[in-house]
Amino acid sequence: MSKITIYFFPGMAASSLIFEHLNLDDTLFNPIFLEWLPTNKQETLDQYVNRYIPLIKHESPVLLGVSFGGIIAQEISKKINVKKTIIISSVRSIHEYPSFFKWAKKIKAYKLIPTIIIPIFTRIFFVLIQKKKKNRIDLYEKYLSVRDPKYIKWCIEAILNWTQTYNLPDVIQIHGSKDQIFPIKKIKNCVVIKDGTHAMIIIKHKWFNNNLQSIILD
Repeated sequence: MSKITIYFFPGMAASSLIFEHLNLDDTLFNPIFLEWLPTNKQETLDQYVNRYIPLIKHESPVLLGVSFGGIIAQEISKKINVKKTIIISSVRSIHEYPSFFKWAKKIKAYKLIPTIIIPIFTRIFFVLIQKKKKNRIDLYEKYLSVRDPKYIKWCIEAILNWTQTYNLPDVIQIHGSKDQIFPIKKIKNCVVIKDGTHAMIIIKHKWFNNNLQSIILD
């Protein structure tokens, strides 16, 4: 039996190191970990996604994305044939956004934030959402290594202006019951991880090691 290729997309500002604790059977799976491409201020989300297509070199792969990476994975799945799309700590449409996202889009809050302070804000936010105080800064330094302010600002604008209004079929959504970015109350018909936060791909990696393979193979 040929191996199933899985393309992994990390969350905004994160590197593929967020997947380092995943343990997949290498006789069954061929994992490929992608990093964020440099952004162009003028390009649209669709144009950005198109630049990933040449990197997908296997037929009918599984796409797995975390947070904004889940949005990227879904956008790619509209353009190529995929075996399955799995999103973690992410959303399937703008209807799953929290209310303040709509407010931020309406006033174009992303244009009001000085670019220079965005990495500082990202660091503070990441530290605050971690439930365990120990090694908060170390986790930030290790996993959120993409800190170009222009890239982060572009991502925020792309997220707020995403136009997906319906759930794509055959997307598996894995979500934490205590996600701080995308509250579970807005999300239906997903695989729920008890006490999972937005960073659960790191914190709850044991759950993924126990369940992800069967989710992919099902």
